[in-house]
Amino acid sequence: MSVFNAYAQYYDLLYQDKDYAQEADFIHQLLKTHAPAAQHLLELGSGTGRHAECLAERGYQVTGVERSEEMLARCGERQAEQASKIAQQLKFLQGDLRKVRLEQTFDCVLSLFHVISYQTSNADLAAAFATVTQHLKPGGVFVFDVWYGPAVLHDQPQVRVKRLQNENLAITRIAEPVLHPNDNVVDVNYHVLLQQLGTDTWKELRELHRMRYLFKPELELLLHQAGMDLVTCGEWMSDRPASLDTWGVYFVAVKL
Repeated sequence: MSVFNAYAQYYDLLYQDKDYAQEADFIHQLLKTHAPAAQHLLELGSGTGRHAECLAERGYQVTGVERSEEMLARCGERQAEQASKIAQQLKFLQGDLRKVRLEQTFDCVLSLFHVISYQTSNADLAAAFATVTQHLKPGGVFVFDVWYGPAVLHDQPQVRVKRLQNENLAITRIAEPVLHPNDNVVDVNYHVLLQQLGTDTWKELRELHRMRYLFKPELELLLHQAGMDLVTCGEWMSDRPASLDTWGVYFVAVKL
């Protein structure tokens, strides 16, 4: 089973406090600035579809590509729950962002929630950016966010414990990170305990999420090699300049 297939079982609960609507507003403002005519968006790594839903509510046509079958199934379930107008503006497909080719171009490609940081090798990053270029119209924009290298090294990852529950499920997740500074990678070892409330049934999961932290100069080079130029970057959601305290940084690139 893919790590993300197991992840899909509790993903929405784990991130129930994530403000997808506010994040969609932030993306909308970026698009108004850098691609004001954008209508058709491609999201690489769409998860359970919540960013796509919020963007559809703001008038965009969104095609989501997701590798995990279980995540994709959740996208479909959520789409079926939407009003028909919003549901018609959404399309979800299975695919690996390093390889997928849809034979279609878009005004904008999105890759959010650090999906690009899951591309841990130079070859993976180059393949992902090649996919972006293949699916962008000339002058189209690429919006993505990453773990920002200067901040990861300055404020190094620590062990964290997160506990959540809803009416059906209780989750305890322990994250134990291991920094590999010569590879620009953090191995995040997750130990997850799931309890079905009202029963004595527990499930234990162990997951490894490898995350690449990235630096502006290397991204400029990789983007240029893929046929894009970096336009701007900043702290995710605040739009302040990236700094040593900024783990999450967004980047906007344009296809040449």
